[in-house]
Amino acid sequence: METLLKKYLKGDATLWIVFFFLCILSIIEMYSASSTLAYKASNHTAPMLRHAGFLTGGILIAFFVHLIPYRFIRIFSYLGLLLSSLLLVYVLFKGHSENDAARWLVIGGIQFQPSELAKLSVIIVAADLISRIRDNAKDEWIYFRNTIIMLIAVCGLILLENFSTAFILFTVVFIMMFIGRISMKYLGSLAGILIITLVIGYGAVKAIPEKSMPHMFKRAYTWVARIERHSDKTAKGGKYVINDKNRQEKYGQIAIARGGVFGVMPGNSVERDYLPQAYSDFIYSIIVEEMGLIGGILVIILYLILLFRAGQIATRCSSVFPAIVVIGLSLMIVIQTFINMSVATSLIPVTGQPLPLISRGGTSILITCIYFGIIFGITRQIKSEQEPVDMNFVGQEDTLPVVELESL
Repeated sequence: METLLKKYLKGDATLWIVFFFLCILSIIEMYSASSTLAYKASNHTAPMLRHAGFLTGGILIAFFVHLIPYRFIRIFSYLGLLLSSLLLVYVLFKGHSENDAARWLVIGGIQFQPSELAKLSVIIVAADLISRIRDNAKDEWIYFRNTIIMLIAVCGLILLENFSTAFILFTVVFIMMFIGRISMKYLGSLAGILIITLVIGYGAVKAIPEKSMPHMFKRAYTWVARIERHSDKTAKGGKYVINDKNRQEKYGQIAIARGGVFGVMPGNSVERDYLPQAYSDFIYSIIVEEMGLIGGILVIILYLILLFRAGQIATRCSSVFPAIVVIGLSLMIVIQTFINMSVATSLIPVTGQPLPLISRGGTSILITCIYFGIIFGITRQIKSEQEPVDMNFVGQEDTLPVVELESL
């Protein structure tokens, strides 16, 4: 299989294998988790076929993107940033609302989330600005300032309807700047301002009645209520009581408990018929129910392999920009993964973050495939620059020439 991948798919073979395993797992689990959608559809196979169609399209996109030199990705990211910013403004006024949040646009019958395009664009643009800081240390403040202005503007637009996405994006870019060795005085000041802003915002929500709050900020009351319900177990109606407020969390816990060590096997889930968003936000609960603790751990390992390989790839980049891009994109996937898993296991409040490449969704799947495509493309270029070096360097570090990244 590895030989086949090397022949037709350029880049890191291990990451391609991880990518395909996640796609296969997604189809298997969606077959089971989308049962409630199948009952409602005139064609019971429609939800499954829709999901498989998006995955197929995503694989094709990843293939074509990995053939594009990353210097063009750098240029396209600025166009994507401009387009996504305009769409984020538009969605605030004309957005389609689901679960009390207007995050979607419907154009020509196609529903998508502008925030997904914004995340991709911000990460690449931020990587470009960070790389310029490393190349021009004397202009560090200028590029740092531009990065923060862009980040605050985009995260501010996302924040009004989707706190968790804005927070994850901010965190990823902050880590990228830390890895890029931005001055600690700048990063420390930024972290301090963020903490103070969150404290003031929380205090404002507690002090100002909801009816007196401007409409665009009313979503904040939902965030605070979720945090308080999660921290106060008695607010959920007791340990064994299921109500409308704790339904997702409780059925998610039941699904995980039913899984045991080996699970009930794919297709045999019971909680998929009771758990709201079993095919999206809580699909990890269904994975553990059907594949058990072992299956749940194996899924975690797949994402950790992605992060580990991304770190290895970054150290072999000959310049800062591709290294920071690989780190940023992999961090976005992995952090979102563990946020989703933490929600499914009731470690944190419900956030609405899908499990990358596995949860049902159109925009999320396609954009995640672009993440993988860019990472594959960077590894392809590294291989071409270092030929006849083999990128499958695990266990072969002593025999491979390593191109060190001065700034990492």
